[in-house]
Amino acid sequence: MLTVLITGGSGFVGGHVVREAERRRADIRLLSHRRPVPRSESHCVRGDLAEPRTLRGVCDGVDVLIHCAAQIGGTSAANQAVNAGGTAALVAEARRAGVRRIVQLSTASVYGRGTYRGQRPEELVRNPGSCTSRTRAAAEDAVLSAGGVVLRPHLVYGEGDVWVGPGLARVLRELPGTVAGWSARMSMIAVTDLARALVGAAFAPDPALSASVYHAAHPEPVTAHGALRAVAACAGIPWPRRDLTVRRARGLLAGNDVLSGIVDLLTTDHLFESGTLWSDLREAPGHPFATGFRRAVPWYRSTLPPAGRS
Repeated sequence: MLTVLITGGSGFVGGHVVREAERRRADIRLLSHRRPVPRSESHCVRGDLAEPRTLRGVCDGVDVLIHCAAQIGGTSAANQAVNAGGTAALVAEARRAGVRRIVQLSTASVYGRGTYRGQRPEELVRNPGSCTSRTRAAAEDAVLSAGGVVLRPHLVYGEGDVWVGPGLARVLRELPGTVAGWSARMSMIAVTDLARALVGAAFAPDPALSASVYHAAHPEPVTAHGALRAVAACAGIPWPRRDLTVRRARGLLAGNDVLSGIVDLLTTDHLFESGTLWSDLREAPGHPFATGFRRAVPWYRSTLPPAGRS
């Protein structure tokens, strides 16, 4: 039985990682700062990524570390303290304690804005455009320097999602039409499959992993049209009858940087090669988006506001 330390276990992805590690009968420890741990049978280890001195000893007796915790948004100081400084301190502690493998949940946003059409990680250059992305890239550097493994998903959906589904619903409610037919293609992954990939990478034998950085997604592309249609049907949002140009959509959303950024994502291809991950793990990538989202419909219906409300 492997002993695994999981950070961010009370978060969206981290909670599913805990359940997957339980399914594999691991001895689980959870690094906890404030929020209660999601499973009473898990051993709670107190520590704060923003306070490196509190991390002393948290990795003692640990075989593998799955690092899901991250500061998303907030001040530059908070991002630097948690993502960059906190990860560097945690990695140093893991190395001191002799942890066999470190796996980090990162993000494809470290690449910055652009068009991506199936490239592998080694074919891309990181160019993060926000403080969060820059400090998460710094966290990657700390993990990779220790011989760890980094997984970069693009869009993650499923039970617990408070960004992708709600963001798509907001775009549908704010814009009076589709945008350029919503023809852009995207890489997406169900959170349960992402959890499988993170735990699988942590537990895999050394010869199985051919890379240190992987894109984590379902290999089958999802069109923006398909994702938005699924959200519209789930939330009862009427599908618009007209189509807008990208320029017109940006004009309508002028001043709303969040929604403008989402529209940019939905009108430019964001495809990332992910077959290598599943091949190395010798696991199926799970269900494609249509089936995966259907399984998450009860969650989204309980959290997305009814049609006519924002």
